[in-house]
Amino acid sequence: MEKVLVSWSGGKDSALALSEILESRQYQVAALLTTVTEDYDRISMHGVRRTMLERQARSLGFPLEEVWIPKEASNQEYEANMARVLGRYAQEGVSSVVFGDIFLEDLREYREKNLAQLGIKGVFPLWKRDTRELARSLLFLGFKAVTTCVDSQALDRRFVGRVIDERFLSELPETVDPCGENGEYHSFVFEGPILREKVSYAMGEIVLRENRFWYCDLIPEPAEPDRWASAAGDRAQ
Repeated sequence: MEKVLVSWSGGKDSALALSEILESRQYQVAALLTTVTEDYDRISMHGVRRTMLERQARSLGFPLEEVWIPKEASNQEYEANMARVLGRYAQEGVSSVVFGDIFLEDLREYREKNLAQLGIKGVFPLWKRDTRELARSLLFLGFKAVTTCVDSQALDRRFVGRVIDERFLSELPETVDPCGENGEYHSFVFEGPILREKVSYAMGEIVLRENRFWYCDLIPEPAEPDRWASAAGDRAQ
């Protein structure tokens, strides 16, 4: 079997991509690869606490490889940190990285260009799938995910902190991709067929950051300190 890393955000598209490759039985997952913002100790963009990420990885039964970046990292910093980690795995026999991307051509080209410099390929099991069908397959397969971040330029506050279900999908405006592929929303999978146990959480505070993104904090049970809220220079709006 081909040895791969899985680009892992903790969200629904990552989960569907992982489910697809496990179903194929063609790949051996070396680790889940996640970018973590070091100032906040949270998954980059998704805003989920690292403790929740680690519990999710344990439930999945795969090692977790965290790539740390500062909160205002440049592309060069991000690429350098990622290249260091990927280079190490390439030496250990990893030949590909699996992504949950669906249709953004420029993003795929960016990923493949950077991977090629390390002699690694990209695998895109969800590529060009109909996003309405993908969103509903999430429900059909038994995955449960909660939205952790929404872009206020696409969705209002009421869409953050909600479990993705038929009602959620039916209420999305026609201008919003059902899978949030354009960044309209991000999610965290807490239950599903590839998880051995539910990742329990309590709903925390909802805040607006950068005067644009609504974030809903997921508090692991039992609770842990919130490094995001105390990070210097960062304030809830």
